Amino acid sequence: MLKINEVFYSIQGETSYVGYPTVFVRTTGCNLRCTYCDTKYSYYEGQFFEAADLLQQIKSHGAEYVCITGGEPLLQKEIFPFMTTLCDLGYKVSLETSGSKSVQLVDPRVKIILDIKTPDSGEPDSFLETNLKWITLSTEIKFVICSEKDFEWSENFCRQHDLFQKFIVLYSPSFGQVSETWLAENILQKKSKARLQIQLHKYIWSPDTRGV
Repeated sequence: MLKINEVFYSIQGETSYVGYPTVFVRTTGCNLRCTYCDTKYSYYEGQFFEAADLLQQIKSHGAEYVCITGGEPLLQKEIFPFMTTLCDLGYKVSLETSGSKSVQLVDPRVKIILDIKTPDSGEPDSFLETNLKWITLSTEIKFVICSEKDFEWSENFCRQHDLFQKFIVLYSPSFGQVSETWLAENILQKKSKARLQIQLHKYIWSPDTRGV
């Protein structure tokens, strides 16, 4: 049984899978309390599903891509065999995780999106550095940037662990805190190797674009 907050079909707004029609499975529960969290409703709300029923919901949308997100999905041990089942069925599976829980048992076919928390997230000490031993070459490293301090911290972290040379590194502006233009200019001016990422879904589904 898995406690699930919601299952929905939408456009993937982040990562190298951006733009693809995707089924999102949002698990219930999170061990972190990030300052910019936009899914606080997932902390406690949800209902239990048998894996078979969840798979049927996913199948009904006819999508190739499935994103496991939260909350923090790795709080529930049943998520590991569930992701393996999805891979066995031929889905392209991504996992959004903070890295505060071990990814050692994640099926290697799953694309791990490792959202490393910056100082202004309020959870800068949550990342398990041992996870850097278990991630694969398909893993993408994400930093949500809230300030100049966050930018410099992320640059230093990436250089310290040689992340730019090994992985796709994504810098995303914290929505409503710093602008996309400001972050783009910092990436260019400071010759960062990071890739700028915006949350495309927040622009597609913003109130002023609905019905257009």
